[in-house]
Amino acid sequence: MSLVHRVLYPKAIISLDEYVTRGGGKGLQAANRLAPPAIIEQVLASGLRGRGGAGFPTGRKWQTVRENHSPTAPTTVIVNAAEGEPGTFKDRTILRRNPFLVVEGALIAALAVQADLVVFAMKQSFAGEVERMRDAIEEAEDAGWAGSVALTVFEGPDEYLYGEESALLETIDGRWPFPRVVPTFRRGLRTVVADDTPAAPSLVNNTETLSNVARIVGRGPAWFRTVGTEQSPGTMVCTVTGYTRRHGVGEVRMGTTLREAIELIGGGPRTGRRIKAVLSGVANGVITGDQLDTPISYEGLAGIGSGLGSGGFIVFDDTVDMAAVAAGVSRFLAVESCGQCSPCKLDGITLAQRLAKVSASEATEYDFGVIRKRLGTVADRSRCFLATQQQVVLNSLMQAFPAEFDAHERRDRVGAVEPELIAELLDIRDGKAVLDERHRDKQPDWSYNKHDSGTVPVERYQAVAPPWGANQLAHLSLA
Repeated sequence: MSLVHRVLYPKAIISLDEYVTRGGGKGLQAANRLAPPAIIEQVLASGLRGRGGAGFPTGRKWQTVRENHSPTAPTTVIVNAAEGEPGTFKDRTILRRNPFLVVEGALIAALAVQADLVVFAMKQSFAGEVERMRDAIEEAEDAGWAGSVALTVFEGPDEYLYGEESALLETIDGRWPFPRVVPTFRRGLRTVVADDTPAAPSLVNNTETLSNVARIVGRGPAWFRTVGTEQSPGTMVCTVTGYTRRHGVGEVRMGTTLREAIELIGGGPRTGRRIKAVLSGVANGVITGDQLDTPISYEGLAGIGSGLGSGGFIVFDDTVDMAAVAAGVSRFLAVESCGQCSPCKLDGITLAQRLAKVSASEATEYDFGVIRKRLGTVADRSRCFLATQQQVVLNSLMQAFPAEFDAHERRDRVGAVEPELIAELLDIRDGKAVLDERHRDKQPDWSYNKHDSGTVPVERYQAVAPPWGANQLAHLSLA
């Protein structure tokens, strides 16, 4: 088994001319010859599913947005490039290698749902990728690719919730990344319509998802299905980090085993060590060392109680204390909770504090009782998936490695110095992942102050203007 290059080009494509020479643009040409429903049928037939985490069928999502099209307000396409899932670096790698593929896919999506605006939602901190995307947009516009569709880049914050699709729209609309209740296919952006106009839907797709679209439409859904599995056709761009020989990003056929992907991309475990566990981001159940021959597919990983997520695999070998991993996951999610749902934030903080005591072998039987209780309530009345992630990941770790947690309770195990750092990837340089070390100091109120204010982000920032600029789309006149 070897790496493939359907989406992740082996070398960077420098210009639109080079991309066209390599076969780019044929998908957009084909889409321009089709009616919108026919484009959607192509994507539906391909079996493409979202590569951002949820794995929802892409064609069905497009169909739903089209069905909710408003005759009075514009539909928008949002490219979710706000990559922040721990262990994931695929979207930024795709953008570095070939942003034109993403632009082409987004323009095809705009034709399919009759959108007149495409927003590439990125983070301010992704400076190189932002510049690369702006250059690609300019070239596409100069070549006449965009037609009447406006293309723009939005630069948002580093907060984890910025990547949640309803929070993404809130942020583009000039507010903080606090998830909303109304789905995006019913209420999209309001920044491009008058205040008294009902907002039309927005189509939100992940970067990698849209990177598959051009060839599906250009070559046909049957071509897309020539690799992968029946339920998970195509390929997946995976990131492998953690306790492996090297870290990296690579594209594999769906159905490739996790063990093979770790070998191909990460070089396998470190010399003399064995893999104890793998986390698929911080939204899925842990994968144990005896499950490494599970196929990388939606159905394969779901079958062992985990999930494909965004293809970011954090590998832990037999030197790692899994209680410290649980404490690190819990802290990340508790800090990144916005506080709109009190159990998510307050129970999450309690879980993080108690699990830190566990990993330090300072927890009592009472602390373990608190952990079990809070895991049962943390997701009460939650409006997004973050609190459920606490339940899923922490329960799976405690169930898969009970002896390690018991050893900490009995004081039979030397306590970890601190929880394992679980944080966003800033880069992968020379085969080494660069994690956001600052996250160790991030407070639950989202500040980096020495002391936490004791307030939750939704209380602290609701009435404060976002520092990343609320009027980035003010130059557009699409209403």
